[in-house]
Amino acid sequence: MRVIIAAAGTGGHINPGIAIANKIKEEEPDSEIIFIGTKRGLEKDLVPRAGFKLRTIESYGISRSFTIKNIKRVVKTVLSIGEAKKIIKNFKPDIIIGTGGYICISVCLSAQKLKVPYVIHESNVLPGIATKMLSKKASSILLGFEDAKERINKNANVIVTGTPTKVKDLQLNDYEVEQKRKQLGLEKDIPLILVFGGSQGAETINQSLEEIIEKKMNKSYQIMWATGPKQYEKVKNDLMEKQINIDNLEKIKVVPYIYDMESIMNISDLIVCRSGAMTVTEIEKIGKAAIFIPFPYAAENHQEYNARVLEKRECAKVILDKDLSAEKLNSQIEDLTKEKSTLKEMGRKAKELEIKNVEEKIYVEIRKVLEKND
Repeated sequence: MRVIIAAAGTGGHINPGIAIANKIKEEEPDSEIIFIGTKRGLEKDLVPRAGFKLRTIESYGISRSFTIKNIKRVVKTVLSIGEAKKIIKNFKPDIIIGTGGYICISVCLSAQKLKVPYVIHESNVLPGIATKMLSKKASSILLGFEDAKERINKNANVIVTGTPTKVKDLQLNDYEVEQKRKQLGLEKDIPLILVFGGSQGAETINQSLEEIIEKKMNKSYQIMWATGPKQYEKVKNDLMEKQINIDNLEKIKVVPYIYDMESIMNISDLIVCRSGAMTVTEIEKIGKAAIFIPFPYAAENHQEYNARVLEKRECAKVILDKDLSAEKLNSQIEDLTKEKSTLKEMGRKAKELEIKNVEEKIYVEIRKVLEKND
């Protein structure tokens, strides 16, 4: 199988593409797979690190503002269709897979012209502009959420497959949880709240946590907090100005980044975070209660749509970024952690939303498209 995967920008677009590529190689080791992305996004690091070749084009997300910068980007994006066409002609793929984002428009429009079948994977509840634009002529649209179905062209071939993620439900027993917490210097019997704002951190979440620490609000719970590498020194200095040593906090562990996120998520009782598609999928997979604070500047506010799906199923609470405060966050955490049974029930309901065998389902749909086009 010869495959091109179009993925650019954030990990939420690139990591599902890599997971799909790995599954294809697992099933068909002789497959040739390349990625098309840009020189600007995380793909320039993540794709080569995963062992795949990356070809780049000058494609951009287009904002609605009428500026010289935006006009130049529109021109470059239009020209990038020709760049993508050249790559496709040289590589001669059997199929093209787009995993969301602006790059898919350039690559899949080229695929249409060259009559190469393409499949789109959409991770979010609210499909992006690229997915909507390309859905009519796509061989298949693969969805991460059942709730996204109603927002896709009715004539499109839509299948709910789920979104690939590396995080697993480790199903740890009480002793294993106790040991992992002990290694991190955390208490075994106090509710553990994991707080993070994505790989770069989230300033508003960090500000709320700083105030919770300053006012010693976390009387009934402990916190594992990843500030984001770029914000760690700022948080450390902010607290130092208030005579608070970040390395000597009671019931709070602060780190720039959590490398073993799978383990920490599994030993936590409640997760406070943004609501990107990958994060929401991971929370469903391990079955944890969550407080979502959607990133307010995500395209078309899709993070709030993701969060509301879990809120509707009573397995998460949502605090909008504009409404976030230390008092509100602390009150919500205290309310949820009063009874262990509350968090367990929310976690159970989250687990019910998990879609199993995601990579297998995606691979089966890819094979169907290829067989149909033979």
